[in-house]
Amino acid sequence: MSTDLNAVPITHPAQKQAFADLLARLEEVDVIESTDEEIAAAQAEVAKNMGW
Repeated sequence: MSTDLNAVPITHPAQKQAFADLLARLEEVDVIESTDEEIAAAQAEVAKNMGW
């Protein structure tokens, strides 16, 4: 997968950084082989500091 981050509509530079971080992380993990439990754990990890 490849994405031109300059073509992604953003309203703040932090959004571009978040997309870049997400894409880098996805390159490290075989998402297709993830179990439901692994996905739920990842969602909980991301959401725990969101405050909403």
